[in-house]
Amino acid sequence: MCGIAGIVDLRRPVVLQSLQQMTDALAHRGPDGEGHWISQTGNVGLGHRRLSIIDLSEAGHQPMHFAQGRYTITYNGEIYNYLEIRALLQKQGFVFHSESDTEVLLALYHQIGSRCLERLDGMFAFAIWDAQTSTLFCARDRFGEKPFYYHYLPGERFVFASEMKALWAFGIDRVPNKRLWLNYLQGGFVENPTHDQETFFQGIHKLPAAHQLVIDAKGDLKCQPYWQLAVQEDNTCTEALATQTFYQLFEQSVKRRLRADVPIGSSLSGGLDSSSIVCLIDQLNPDKQIAQKTFSARFDGFAKDEGAFMHEVLAQVNAEPFFTHPTASTLLQAFDQLCYHQEEPFGSASILAQWEVMRLAKEKGVIVLLDGQGADESLAGYPHYYPVFWRELQKQNPTLLAHELNAYQALYPNNAAPALAFAQSDQLPTNRLKHWLKQTPLYAFYARYRNRHTTLLSFYGKDTFFADDFLASFTTADHFHWPSALRLNDALRNDTTGYGLEVLLRYADRNAMAHSREVRLPFLNHELVAFLFTLPASFKIKDAWTKYIQRRTFEPILPPAIAWRKDKIGYEPPQQDWLQYPDLQQRIAQGRAQLVSAQMVKPEAATQVNPWAALMAAYFLK
Repeated sequence: MCGIAGIVDLRRPVVLQSLQQMTDALAHRGPDGEGHWISQTGNVGLGHRRLSIIDLSEAGHQPMHFAQGRYTITYNGEIYNYLEIRALLQKQGFVFHSESDTEVLLALYHQIGSRCLERLDGMFAFAIWDAQTSTLFCARDRFGEKPFYYHYLPGERFVFASEMKALWAFGIDRVPNKRLWLNYLQGGFVENPTHDQETFFQGIHKLPAAHQLVIDAKGDLKCQPYWQLAVQEDNTCTEALATQTFYQLFEQSVKRRLRADVPIGSSLSGGLDSSSIVCLIDQLNPDKQIAQKTFSARFDGFAKDEGAFMHEVLAQVNAEPFFTHPTASTLLQAFDQLCYHQEEPFGSASILAQWEVMRLAKEKGVIVLLDGQGADESLAGYPHYYPVFWRELQKQNPTLLAHELNAYQALYPNNAAPALAFAQSDQLPTNRLKHWLKQTPLYAFYARYRNRHTTLLSFYGKDTFFADDFLASFTTADHFHWPSALRLNDALRNDTTGYGLEVLLRYADRNAMAHSREVRLPFLNHELVAFLFTLPASFKIKDAWTKYIQRRTFEPILPPAIAWRKDKIGYEPPQQDWLQYPDLQQRIAQGRAQLVSAQMVKPEAATQVNPWAALMAAYFLK
């Protein structure tokens, strides 16, 4: 994993100092080395910061050249199946001069061009300059694990980098994108599905996940997808076949992601996903001679601390565990650096736990960490997927719907929130279920919510909150659109390839790279994900259990308390308590004032701004 940067300028020669300033801004992404290259024509420059993971020798130095200098690449990421691709290319006569996956990628591109992307199992963002055709070919991995930002002036200049701070170092203006700020203040959205290239800064775009981009000799830009996730449910698949295939694909994914020439560990939250990884790694180490290193965050004294679940896993596997204990003081001390590296607003303090885990891994000398992200979106791990599933059953199988609602009532007798969301139409299949809902503690709240829903929308939609000009300028038909989904798998696909997952991947990349660490995600092997989207919805939620097929698949290797754990937490900190910290309260007040100064919020409504959104404004609008 590294940092990349580049300039294509058709009007003037690339200045080496400008390229160096860009890579200097990315030094945290690659502390092991740097490289710069300017084409013979002078109008193309590529830069690189290296974090050595595979082939630690100078042979892996970038920018790397291939085919007598025709191709030059700057590349960030890992091609996990590079050994298999390398072996095939060697059989076809290719001779390699390094052990790096970078050279394998170049050779594959030389052989089949852009179709190389179809062959890659990995996370990546790269740019290849072809001196023969005077074109720059860029690509980003299927799910957006690795970042790629750019600034483009048609026919004049294209500047790109792993992070926006490198573009600012080049001289791109840092101007807030108020339309995205409106989305954030209205609903907490940190990305816009309507405009998947949009960022919080004007003139800076991101290359969408699963897309390729070409700058041709005239300076014209063409961007298009190279991969799309299909929902092709196979209703003939049995549970036995599903669990067998799931395990085989996941085991292959983990094995590939354990390839490295540096120390590897795992993040362990105590949840189903990270525990599945840790327990599978333990299975791959049957002699138990080497203890795997695990890294976890604890919230001491907090009801949602997951320490007990972590210890369930640690009691079963051979591991050397390390723990960090974030507090309100930790948040205050890390806040500016956390925001600096994230570059855009984020939704809550939950990412502090991952930040501290990465800091701890650096302290212990572990370079690569495996993590469990990606499973919730493809396997329905969040409670808000229940209503989507139930609505699908309401149309297709009312009998199964009644069973699932009864199962949910039995499994979660005191948590009616998903059922209440489903019950907006009051079309529940049995009077008994209606009676249950009315007895739940949340029912009165839900009734008040339904009565106030219109008022709430009016509060955010009219002149009681936002400044008039701000609201009038950015509330348009294409302002924000949430993809609709009538089936569970469609909703999961939207979250896997659109708004939901990519946000979390951005958090993970910045948290890891701020500490010069690499995160690898076994659940995001594209063959595994494609397989999971052939499974019917009833394999993902069954008997009210979310991620049912995952639980069944890894039940033989997981502690029972993990395999059939009911609650979903995900490193949730005591944020409300933390925000009472006096210094954070001061920042919240500053943020509210800055929103007024930026003419986004009316002065009389400033105290109504969400405290966390105000914290974000205090940093990003200063």
